[in-house]
Amino acid sequence: MTQQIEKQINIIKRGCDELLVETELKQKLALTRPLRIKAGFDPTAPDLHLGHVVLLNKLRQLQDLGHHALFLIGDFTGMIGDPSGKNITRPSLTREQVKDNAISYTDQVFRILIPSQTEVVFNSTWMDNLNAADLIKLAATHTVARMLERDDFSRRYQNNQSIAIHEFLYPLIQGYDSVVLKADLELGGTDQKFNLLMGRELQKHFNQSPQCILTMPLLEGLDGVNKMSKSTGNYIGITEDPKEIFGKIMSISDKLMWRYIELLSSEPSETICQWKKEVEDGRNPRNIKVIFAQEIVTRFYKKEDAELALIDFEGRFRHGLLPSTIPEKNLHAEGDGLSIASVLKQAGLTASTTEALRMIEQGGVKLDGVKISDRTIKIRRNQTVLAQVGKRKFAKITIL
Repeated sequence: MTQQIEKQINIIKRGCDELLVETELKQKLALTRPLRIKAGFDPTAPDLHLGHVVLLNKLRQLQDLGHHALFLIGDFTGMIGDPSGKNITRPSLTREQVKDNAISYTDQVFRILIPSQTEVVFNSTWMDNLNAADLIKLAATHTVARMLERDDFSRRYQNNQSIAIHEFLYPLIQGYDSVVLKADLELGGTDQKFNLLMGRELQKHFNQSPQCILTMPLLEGLDGVNKMSKSTGNYIGITEDPKEIFGKIMSISDKLMWRYIELLSSEPSETICQWKKEVEDGRNPRNIKVIFAQEIVTRFYKKEDAELALIDFEGRFRHGLLPSTIPEKNLHAEGDGLSIASVLKQAGLTASTTEALRMIEQGGVKLDGVKISDRTIKIRRNQTVLAQVGKRKFAKITIL
């Protein structure tokens, strides 16, 4: 029994940042029942990306060990907006926005998790039934001083930046979710540690066995600096086209490649160590990146899709060919035309006009195969151009 528990602990700790409290988790693993493993996701955007997959992979590993996953969609907390790691108050989402995104999440999550060992739960189920008195009682379990121990709250308070009262409710409600679900272990990113600890404290308050906590590193986005996020445009979505996923993975730096592999690959640690040694001995890291990119595409699609994505990548980037299919976009101009930044944004080639201008300055934009540097270029009405942003994004755009 002890050997089996140690084996589980080693699997659970692989790639994690911190496990609290290991001795307690060993005691829970000694129980003759599957553990209830909670992981919460705020449906603030419609698509899951590889940053989410870091947690989902760990949930799947725990399912493979025989445990029960509680995939919590924070449709109620999503209307508050998680302030973790933010220097400003986050805007709240409407119930309809949250509902639409939540439906999208449920469609995507079973690309990774085992349906028979997964319970999809929405915290609005119990939070909608709490009245004002219940919420006040919940708020009374913690002090303002305790809340200000959280780094982002403390920093904003010291810098005289506003903190709305409702933001204090977020960690309380996230913690209360653990009480309702009777979680044995909760997973979260390193930026969630305060909220996860809140779950432990509230479970103690409600005379429950406190959950253990497993924090996972935050995955950097394609820029290698900021946390992967759809709002910053540095993400790889799991529902994107296989060729797009493959190309984006191939675009990450050789250094960042190892970070992605360690957090996302299902390959054994021994294999990854062997790859590192081979690269040190002179093997081209690009070859490892190809193996990893094919693994990720295969996970969300099929092996044949991964093979076609590799062929497409080789054709486009090694031999300088255009993709086999280029989307066509018709844009409407009220005046005599549209600025190039507006064209790129409206065509979906950049997330914003600011990003478009930055890409132009960095030499990452081509019109009809020619690199441009003039931010003031206008695409006139009745004009058609082939626009390219970076190495992977193309569109044939006509201004009407």
